[in-house]
Amino acid sequence: MREVRWEEYIEFLRQTNFVVIEDVRIPLTGRKQLTRLQPEHFEEETTTVWSFPERGDWATHQGNYRGNWAPQIPRNLILRYTQPGDIVLDPMVGSGTTLVECRLLGRNGIGVDINYSALMLAFDRLNFEPLNLYEELPPASIRLFHGDARCLNLIENESVDLVATHPPYAGIIRYSKSEPIEGDLSQMRSVDKFLEAIEQVARECYRVLKPNKHCAILVGDTRRHKHYVPIAFWTMERFLRAGFILREDIVKVQWNMKSTRERWSRGKVRDFLLIYHEHLFVFRKPDINEKMHQFKWSMQNGSASHPE
Repeated sequence: MREVRWEEYIEFLRQTNFVVIEDVRIPLTGRKQLTRLQPEHFEEETTTVWSFPERGDWATHQGNYRGNWAPQIPRNLILRYTQPGDIVLDPMVGSGTTLVECRLLGRNGIGVDINYSALMLAFDRLNFEPLNLYEELPPASIRLFHGDARCLNLIENESVDLVATHPPYAGIIRYSKSEPIEGDLSQMRSVDKFLEAIEQVARECYRVLKPNKHCAILVGDTRRHKHYVPIAFWTMERFLRAGFILREDIVKVQWNMKSTRERWSRGKVRDFLLIYHEHLFVFRKPDINEKMHQFKWSMQNGSASHPE
């Protein structure tokens, strides 16, 4: 794990004006002056079904990084579970959607990614200022690290107020196609290997999170041989095994599933349903000296014991 500083991004930008992720060329545009920093219409979610037909496009948010989550998701999580000045960690930060929301909402953000190109794109998305000289952003510190979410060795124990992330899962989208990166979870076709890796991620998230704070992870399911593979629930089980308590299970409706529709519209008529949802699990780390028995049915196997 190595911190990547702003000067490194500036030097990268001098040498090239694009990155390639999932064999897609994404431009880097440098410093941007923006007229619209906040969403025009936004209300905090109040139920366990979240649906965003229109992907947010305020600030520098874009949808050209396939698989990144809609900015409405981290915005809701940050507003609900943190206060200004708190520290938010995204250990698989991708194009930086979570960190952009941290800047806009006055939270200190930490982003980690194993893909260096993704970090350069995240820096580029964070490279903005208000066009209006009289409009100020709330104070926020953003740090980016090149590293593996399974080993967050430069982040101190119990130093983070919220973990919020959307990991790649079981080879659905491969972010490092042309040049495979060792340890890239998006390359793991084996469900067993993916779940083993995600449990390591869960334990690191548990370690760095403060007691009584929250960890949110968005993950979906897939099919193998036309049968349903519930990756999300197996992922949930790994986080419970790490010691977390399940606070919420939010069904996030998927929109703009163009590639999925095109894939299954060709050839034979399918005899199964298309998956149009993901699960956003919100976990809580137990507080110090908290009585755990009352939460036993929200923990691993109905057990109130702490992790090893």
